[in-house]
Amino acid sequence: MTDTFTTPRPETHGQYLVAALYHFVSFPRFAEFREPLQIVCDENRVKGTLLIAREGINGTIAGTDEGIAAVLAYLRAQPEFDRLEHKESRASSMPFLRMKVRLKKEIVTMGVDNIDPNRVVGTYVEPRDWNALISDPDTLVIDTRNDYETAIGLFRGAVDPKTKTFREFPDWVRNHSGLHNKPKIAMYCTGGIRCEKATAFMKEQGFDEVYHLKGGILKYLEEISSEESLWEGACFVFDERVSVTHGLQEGEHTLCHACRQPLTPEDLLSPLHEEGVSCVHCHEERSEEDRERYRERQRQIALAKKRGDRHLGS
Repeated sequence: MTDTFTTPRPETHGQYLVAALYHFVSFPRFAEFREPLQIVCDENRVKGTLLIAREGINGTIAGTDEGIAAVLAYLRAQPEFDRLEHKESRASSMPFLRMKVRLKKEIVTMGVDNIDPNRVVGTYVEPRDWNALISDPDTLVIDTRNDYETAIGLFRGAVDPKTKTFREFPDWVRNHSGLHNKPKIAMYCTGGIRCEKATAFMKEQGFDEVYHLKGGILKYLEEISSEESLWEGACFVFDERVSVTHGLQEGEHTLCHACRQPLTPEDLLSPLHEEGVSCVHCHEERSEEDRERYRERQRQIALAKKRGDRHLGS
């Protein structure tokens, strides 16, 4: 990661540049910044979601190389974000429907007061040093993501808390005394933001040696070859690509638009799968009334596609 926009690597492909970013910083003027930021994104035809709060900024955006460069330059022109870092990947089609700049209480919601990564945080570990750390028998590796994300990929040997939301993570830590059995805790997440806040929480809970993967899984998959990698599976991403693999290539997963769970090619062959209506994960949880409502939505999506439009429910 660098502090300036860089030319996309020649081995990447796809018409659209995707930039994932976050930055913890004191940002008391966040509310007044929402509208100007929305305007800059719209003017440059950039789409995605950016969350801004008193504690900083977080989000993912996509657009042309020039459009993304313009938005990043605008952000870095702000004194709060002059050291903003981002991670790049590419998409073959626009992975977002619209641009949303949202005001939030937290840029990643843990729900614990006074957790400030600018005050106390774990030790950053570069992707090239990550394998050695998590292979150390004195290290406990923890995935801080949610269950639908961990379902399609994990680092080898990682503990999966199986949380539904990040809000559940603090209680999971408090209820697992065995986490103190090893001297080192290594944590990771998609892009770095959740594990950065999680390490701050762990330090507050009295854990001494707490580490986290700098740049998250995305940076690891970008920099570490598949031959050297200790990553198994694919990495869930919060856009229409659904997943990425080594080299940040688009994965094979699609999304169930009924329950938002990632689906493998094998899942699509199940008799429980009906596009936009149900899948192997949610079929038993839905009533026939639910499924009929989803079928109507799917019919509207198909009609919009036939007209050459894109239905917002797709």
